[in-house]
Amino acid sequence: MTTRPANLLYGVDDTPPLWTTLLLGLQHVGIFAISLILPVVVIKEAGLNLEDATRLVSISMIAAGIGVIAQALRSGPFGSGYLCPQVCGPSYLTASILAAKTGGLSLVFGMTLLSGVFEAAFSRVLRRLRFLFPAEVIGLIVAMVGITVTKIAVGMFLGGSAETPAMQHEEVLVAFATLATMVGLNVWSKGQLRLFCILVGMAVGYALSLATGILSPSHLQQVLDSDWAYYPLTGHPGWTFSAEMILPFLIAMLCSSLKSIGDITTCQKINDTGWKRPDMNNISRGILADSIGAMSSGALGGMGQSTSSSNIGLSIATGATSRVIAYAIGGLLMLLAFSPKLAAVFVLMPEPVMGATLIFALSFMVVAGIQIIMSRMIDSRKTFVVGISLILGLGVDMVPEAFVSFPQWSQPIFSSSLSTAAVAAILLNLIFRIGIASRARIELLPDRDASRQLYDFMENEGAKWGARREVIDKAMAAMDEFMESAVRQELTREPVVMEARFDEYNLDVEIRYRGRAIEFPDQHPTPRELLEDPDAMDRVAGYMVRRYADKVIASRREEECLVRLHFEH
Repeated sequence: MTTRPANLLYGVDDTPPLWTTLLLGLQHVGIFAISLILPVVVIKEAGLNLEDATRLVSISMIAAGIGVIAQALRSGPFGSGYLCPQVCGPSYLTASILAAKTGGLSLVFGMTLLSGVFEAAFSRVLRRLRFLFPAEVIGLIVAMVGITVTKIAVGMFLGGSAETPAMQHEEVLVAFATLATMVGLNVWSKGQLRLFCILVGMAVGYALSLATGILSPSHLQQVLDSDWAYYPLTGHPGWTFSAEMILPFLIAMLCSSLKSIGDITTCQKINDTGWKRPDMNNISRGILADSIGAMSSGALGGMGQSTSSSNIGLSIATGATSRVIAYAIGGLLMLLAFSPKLAAVFVLMPEPVMGATLIFALSFMVVAGIQIIMSRMIDSRKTFVVGISLILGLGVDMVPEAFVSFPQWSQPIFSSSLSTAAVAAILLNLIFRIGIASRARIELLPDRDASRQLYDFMENEGAKWGARREVIDKAMAAMDEFMESAVRQELTREPVVMEARFDEYNLDVEIRYRGRAIEFPDQHPTPRELLEDPDAMDRVAGYMVRRYADKVIASRREEECLVRLHFEH
């Protein structure tokens, strides 16, 4: 049972008013428009014509509309039930360019369709691979989603590009004004202004872009000259396939799926204050919905799709995560796909506005990832999993030339810091799992030094397991309370054996000793009992142990006493 966070204005199951839903959907479409640069890059790199670019952009919008609606569904075999939009996936960029140069758009479409089939198959086995995705790996992926776009976002924000690398003062002014508007409305306003902070910020950015000449009359003329209606579902070149392209697209699919796992996990976390761990069944349904977007794109003639972290960041910022908004997004994307004049308003979005929007939305993803990582105890093993993967990922952006000599088939992995960090984290997690036992045992003498030994024992084991801090603290408190009671009541003079067993869902502690049994009452002794009964304080200890643990079972066999403590994780 999920618990709705107090900061959400419209939770996942809420239904906002119609106009509010449409405007919120329009905000998400504004962020989606930033990804439309990717299909244009594929066309340019392959040396194809502008008509191909227009068709590729339009079909990609239709596929994204199908994908966001499929993702929001809760009944049926697919859909996570969250607002988790799709965009043209950067993970597919390198593989798509390679396919376009090798066999044209027909090969791009065929391999994109095939990668969607691969992703659907991957979603079916994902639940059995839960051990590959502990919280620190998922958290790193979520954080890297924001970090990996930093170079692009800052470049747009500061007005630099390959053609004009010098900072453009007008563009910086527009970017800062746009970001300041978004942040100011989000932090210091409430209600409708907070909901539409992105939309208002974009409007300010467009207005300033017109005033400073970043948007020129020729840009406006492009909008006016665009057709009101366009039918993109013609001129499809068909589908071709290549065995040589399977590996690049398979790697692209895996990188895209890892990103989607992080995105859906973030959706789970932001919609439930009691979130404890990734729900792999829900993620499996979400990845299957993601594959529908990819297959639709390949079948119709678009670019590979994957979930959008920027849009999830927008949901966090505005406090609107209603999945009803997904239906508005899907409808608007399909409408724009058939109306170039309306789509041109977003396609011509000034780069400073793009940069400000990305920085605003992705800030939430970076922090969300760090929160997921820190929701678990961290030891040296997990430090290396996160640290080495983060450093390797950042290395792709800082020293890209160091990775160009890797084989061509592996380039999709090293094409972005996100995919590099994600693959490294999964591999390192597998390596560092070696030698970690699911159970640990300690013998304690009933004396005053037991508390220190017990604390060190549970700290070390909890960090190895990657357990939640609050669960380990409760277990330590219960075990320590028992040992103090054992000293006060002189339950035994022999060592007390404590054995802890852990899995992702449970922490169980068995306490064995030879001596007198301890009482675990359901109720706290009354004030009168504490004054008159010399054994009442000992019952307080037993009562506290029962309060810390979710379940207590005590038994005795001959002279050996056994106490079982269960903690839900």
